[in-house]
Amino acid sequence: MSSIAADHGNRKFTDLLSTLRSAGSAVLAYSGGVDSSFLLKAMQLSGIRFLAVTAFSGTMPKKDLDHAAAFAKEAGAEHLVLHTGELLNESFVSNPPDRCFHCKEELFRKLREVATEKNCAHVFDGTNADDLRDYRPGLKAAALHGVRSPLAECGFSKEEIRSISRELGLSAWDRPSSPCLSSRFPYGRRITPAGLRQVEEAEKLLGEFGLQEFRVRNHGDVARIEVREKDLPVIMEPENRRKIAEGLKSLGFSFVALDLEGYISGSMNRTIGKDGTSGSGSSG
Repeated sequence: MSSIAADHGNRKFTDLLSTLRSAGSAVLAYSGGVDSSFLLKAMQLSGIRFLAVTAFSGTMPKKDLDHAAAFAKEAGAEHLVLHTGELLNESFVSNPPDRCFHCKEELFRKLREVATEKNCAHVFDGTNADDLRDYRPGLKAAALHGVRSPLAECGFSKEEIRSISRELGLSAWDRPSSPCLSSRFPYGRRITPAGLRQVEEAEKLLGEFGLQEFRVRNHGDVARIEVREKDLPVIMEPENRRKIAEGLKSLGFSFVALDLEGYISGSMNRTIGKDGTSGSGSSG
């Protein structure tokens, strides 16, 4: 049993290790974010046989793939990169409210094939208990392919995952959330490779100003910046504002706007119902 479980007094962590051991073997949908990195480490501590698989396509920033590969190497875990083709799927690129279902359906179908090939009993993902409260069409794809979410099963919140990850000394413990780049497009706006690269480069530019949690939403001619309320002064500093505006315009945007409400994870989903049937918006 991990000393972290005893020292932390966290029965959930002990239950998680037991849940994983009872599974025996699994393929892990591994993005390199805090949740899947924590689950990867827990799977190691449990002693089960597993393979971490990262899906990569034009919707994922290259830096995220690099982070995932680096953490897996650091942990000494077997890691496979799987290329996915959601950008060839009209049901995905047309960007309906259930866009994520079409991406995850392909991913989980392929992971199930990998699990069969590697003789692994299960497919796991890093969904946590907090995720169940938001509009997540990917959960339907997980259910369709029998994917399990051990962190959600054991009731782990994002805060708990970060806390124990820090105690475990995991380098990913404070990584900001980084959903796929398609979440920067309002629902109904077509997702294109060029638009995705625009967003990736725009967010790379903002990252140079020391910001941790932010998004650049792609509204065609308009780049709409969302940052934490505490970071608004950084954006509004005259020289920074000039550099950001010039940089984003050089990427093809005609206008650069700052959202005065600031960044709130999943904020764009407030315009749709939990079933995704009303309004329009974007996630992430």
